This record gives sequence, C-alpha cells and structure tokens, in this order.
Amino acid sequence: MTETRDWFPRLHARTRRFSLGVPRGFAIAPDGSRATFLRSRSGTDPVTCLWSIDAVTGAERLLVDPATLPGLPGEEDLPAAERARRERVREQAGGVVGYTVDAAGERAVFALSGRPFTASLVGDPDPRPLDVGDVEAVVDPRIDPTGTRVAFVADRALHLHGLASGRTTRLVGPEPGEDDVSFGLADFAAAEEMGRTRGFWWSPDGDALLVARVDESPVARWHIADPAHPDREPAAVRYPAAGTPNARVQLEIVTVAGDRTPIVRDAEAFEYVATAGWDSRGPLLSVQPRDQRELRTLAVDPGTGATTVLHAETDPVWVENVPGVPARTASGALIRAADSGGARRLFADDEVLTGPDLQVREVLGIEDETVLFRASVEPTSVGLYRVTPGDAPEALSPVTGLHSGVAAGGTLVRISQDLETAPHAVLVTAEGAQHAVAGHALDPGFSPAVALHVLGERELRSAVLLPSGQVPGAKVPVLLDPYGGPHSQRVLRSRNAHLTSRWFADQGFAVLVTDGRGSPGRGPEFERAIHGDLAGPVLDDQVDALHAAAEQYPDLDLTRVGIRGWSFGGYLAALAVLRRPDVFHAGVAGAPVTDWALYDTHYTERYLEMPGGEPYRRSSIVDDAAVPPTEQRPHRPLMIVHGLADDNVVAAHTLRLSSALLAAGRAHQVLPLSGVTHMTPQEVVAENLLLLQVRFLRDALGA
Repeated sequence: MTETRDWFPRLHARTRRFSLGVPRGFAIAPDGSRATFLRSRSGTDPVTCLWSIDAVTGAERLLVDPATLPGLPGEEDLPAAERARRERVREQAGGVVGYTVDAAGERAVFALSGRPFTASLVGDPDPRPLDVGDVEAVVDPRIDPTGTRVAFVADRALHLHGLASGRTTRLVGPEPGEDDVSFGLADFAAAEEMGRTRGFWWSPDGDALLVARVDESPVARWHIADPAHPDREPAAVRYPAAGTPNARVQLEIVTVAGDRTPIVRDAEAFEYVATAGWDSRGPLLSVQPRDQRELRTLAVDPGTGATTVLHAETDPVWVENVPGVPARTASGALIRAADSGGARRLFADDEVLTGPDLQVREVLGIEDETVLFRASVEPTSVGLYRVTPGDAPEALSPVTGLHSGVAAGGTLVRISQDLETAPHAVLVTAEGAQHAVAGHALDPGFSPAVALHVLGERELRSAVLLPSGQVPGAKVPVLLDPYGGPHSQRVLRSRNAHLTSRWFADQGFAVLVTDGRGSPGRGPEFERAIHGDLAGPVLDDQVDALHAAAEQYPDLDLTRVGIRGWSFGGYLAALAVLRRPDVFHAGVAGAPVTDWALYDTHYTERYLEMPGGEPYRRSSIVDDAAVPPTEQRPHRPLMIVHGLADDNVVAAHTLRLSSALLAAGRAHQVLPLSGVTHMTPQEVVAENLLLLQVRFLRDALGA
C-alpha cells in the first residue's frame, strides 16, 4: 500500500470525498463571452469562491473570496432554513455555495452567514453586503432578470430589496398566529424527494413573482433531541411520514407593488407541486396526486391565476419526475419526458425527440428551440446531448463516462469524468476553441483499478475490486458495498465513485458493488420492478450478483461475506444479514430505514402505497429482527451507525431495530453519532467511521 492509501480515510474526509476544488455551478453570459462558476482554492479548502473564465482567452478571475470579506464570522453562522436546505441537497462545502445572476449576466447575488451580498461580473467585482436594515437570517437571495431588485426569504416571509433605492420591504408573509406558514420556501417533500428546493420564481420582466405559500400545520411534529446535551431543547421538525398529512402548498402571483393573485388549481386532488417556473409565456407548473400516477403540466395566466392543462401523463404504477421538465421552447413547444417503447424519451409536444436507444436522465436547459440533456446508451455512462425538434440528437461528449454541461450564446461548458480522470470542466466556444477550467481537487494518488461486469440473467451492472497484489488461488473474504435502491447508482464509469471501495479492497476484501432492480438507467420496467416490495428484488439481485461474480472470480470466499451501506444501503445491509444469513456473515448498516412507515410520504408511498398493507410488512426489517435466531437461520454480527441529528432517516429507525434485536437475544453494536445528520461532513467522524467499519468487518469475518 502507498502512503497515500494508508491515509485515505483522512483524505477522504478532509476533501469531502474529493469534491473540494472541483469547478461547478456554471452560468454562461447570454453572449457566450464568459462563464461564472464556483470552486474552492484547494482540494482541502471547504470555503467555496466565485470565479469567472473568459471564453476568448481562457483567463480565470477570482470574483468573490468569502475569506477576504469584512464583517463575517470566522465560522459560518447559517439560518435554520439554510441549514435545512443544504441538508436536502447534501451540500458539504461552505462559502458561496449558490448564486443567481441577472438576465444580462452582469451581476450576481449570494448569501454568506445569513447576509445577502452582491458582486459585479464585469469590471471591478466590488463584492459587498446589501443593507437590508434589521432583517436577519436571509435565505435564498435571488436577483431579478432586470438586475434591479433582489428577493429573499427571512423569518418565513418574502422580502424585496431595491438595488438602486436601497429600500427593503416585506413583500408577503404569514399573518399573526400563522406560526406554521412560510412564503418562498420549499416544503420537505419537494426539497427531499422531488428536487424542488425553491419556493419563489421571478417573472422575466422582474415585475412579479410566483410564490409558494407552505402551511405545515397539518404535518406531524417530531422532536429530535441531542442526548449528549440534555440541557438543550429538542429540535421540533415537521415530518410528513408515510400515510400522514403533507404540507398544504398554495401558489400565488405577487407583484412588486404587493398585489396578490391566487393560482387556481385543484390542490386537494393534486397536492404535490413537483416543478414550478416562469418563462416568456408565463408561469408553468407540474403537479401530482398523492398516488403519483399522474403528472399534469399547467400553464398559468398571471393576470387571473387561472390554469390550463397542457398535458397529462398517467401510469398505473407511478409517473417519474424527470429533472428539468416540463419546460417550453421559445416557440412554446412543451418539452416533456415520458416512458415509451421501453425507454424514457423526450418529446416536444407530441413529437418524439429521442429514440429507444437513449434513456433520458435530465434536461439541463433550453436555448431558443434547442434542448440540452443527459442520457444513457449504457447505464454505467451518462452522455451529454442536444436536440432541436425535427433533427436527430447530437452527442456533445464521449459515449462512456459521466458528462453534464450548460450552454448559452454558442458557448458550452462540459463537465466530465470517467474511470481514469476526476471531474473536470472544459469551455468550448462556438468557433471550437477549448479552454480547460482549472481544477484544484486533491488526487488520491491511486487508481481504483475496478472491473465492470454484466452479471446474471438480469444483466446486473456490477463492479469488482480485488486487493492489490492478490495472489491467484488465495481465498479472500468478500464485501458487498451497494446502495441498491431507487434513484441512485454506484456502478458508474467514474473514478471517484470507486475510491472508497478500492480502499476497502486494499484492507483485504474482494469488493462487489451491484446496481439491482429499482436503480435508474435501465428503463422503466427495471425501475418499477420494486413496486410493492422494497426488500425482495433488491436483496435477490445482490445475492445473484455475488454468486455470478464467484463463478468468474473463484478466489472469492463465500463462507466469509460482509455487506456495508448507508441510507438505503444501510437498510439493505441489515436486511441481508437478517433474511439471508446463509449468504451474509456480517453487516454494517449506516442510517438505515428499518420501518417504512417512519419514512416520508412522497418516497415511500410511490413504492409501497399507503401504510397498513402487505408491502410495508414485507419491506420492514423490524419484524425480522424480532425473530430469535435458529440453527438454520443463525444470527450474524451487525453494526448499526446513526446520526442522532438526522431529520431525514430519524434515529428512531435504529432504536426500534435495536430494541427488536435485543428482545430476540441478538447481540449487535449501535454507534450513535451526536450532532450528526444524514450526512457525515465532520472530518473526524467521517475518517473514523471508515476505520471502525474495517475493524468490525475484519473481526467478524476473520479477515
């Protein structure tokens, strides 16, 4: 092992999984002359700065460095709503982690420690705070397209600040007594499960906003305590558990003068607002009923609030929300995604834009009539494409690897990674000139040396990593390292995706990673195979992949098999050792969902429908834990890890599982993490979690 690999856990933690220093968050000026982006100064610096790059010369310029701005606390002091927003999007860095620009691309607005700032993107950046008077704890400041006003949320109300006048007004907010009402913020279900983290949207002319009013009073109040600090009040959160009420989301048009027009829609029948926006033709929404078997696209008349159904997509199981759609081209063609012919395809109105060979993943943007999108030919890779109605899709990246991008004014920024290279960005001009955007991410100093396979009759995409220097014929214990659930993949042509698995391999394990049924990129039928059962198909696929891998790698010791995972992967790890102790001999379950009735509405009900039926019973693992072990079904060592401040998968999941295990006489380990949420960004915690898992697995498997 190299010295770098010996210190991998610390590097992995300090670099936030080698993500610090990677350029991201690109925005291109309308004329294509330059682009702004986010990047920290080094691979270990968690403070993100705002930069620009010139499309002609490729010269980079530092626009905003939070460390140099006066008046900021040494450590970020984030408002509670901003902490929640970052938790929902899994943001692990600090500094300028988000920004908005005006339509001309000349001015940016962002927040630091709850204060709004502005900076020029041309000439002298002159970053400075906005004087918003006694308004505190600002969240999500957004500049209007004309560059004259900034809207932001503070104290659950939407405020307006005039850049020329310097005047700040409370535009719309809750009335006295409406303690559970907010304006301009996303509800939990939208932010955590639908990818909608915003609650207000500017009109193109900057004269009005589309605003969400969120009433959380119907949602159950849960309390998250920190047992390490018994003197502190438990944090009260509104959590919409499966089968319980969601927040009531209403929408309205609010002018900058304060006039309000409610949006007329059937919020009882279609309670989920999946997407919202405002283009040149007016506001555009997509809404879903509770069972998610329909997705309606609604056009809004901003003058009256009346809505018109532009399209309704239905499915007997569920309709998938594809990021970036619905949206409209300049001519008004509705860009949408729908499942057809075994593929997820793009449509412009009723015209099919993509063939059955592409699985559409995401729409990144629309410029005039051209749609920029991501799609897969093969599930382990995601390519970058563009298409115009009437023409065939054009590939803008290699077929293999992971690619994304943004385009405007003839300039394209492409962000790419593959098994050999870390995430990196290149700016491509309309004339074909290319400029690499500098990346400061730390190199781990080794290659993952991963072999990708298609295993078993279901052609499961899998990755195998053997210990370095493995001697043929020497048996080696096996460690499964999956996520295994919907909406996520682990088996990708990405170097960084396999670094942790490589480190585990070099601790003496043959590591197997498999994406089973429910994971994206394989088409609608593969994704929907878990409907009604989140346990059986995913566990069967892990077992089948293990046996198929052992046929190709005879050195895999099937008498010593461990499994580890986090979140759904943690659920899968606990499920494996409880239901298939004949296959799995030890497990590490991090932040596991153990009782699906405790998880949120939008996610859980999509797969298991409403609580109380057979799908919940067969998908829960608490009942499995309560069964005493027998000679035929022996107990296996299990370590359960959970952050006590987790407001996504609350610690009650682990506590209920532990109680059931104890009642059945099943010995196990529980590692509670005080102050840790569903993420583990704290360096010491993240580093030692890897080391403790290795020690546990070595002891349990005799490695």
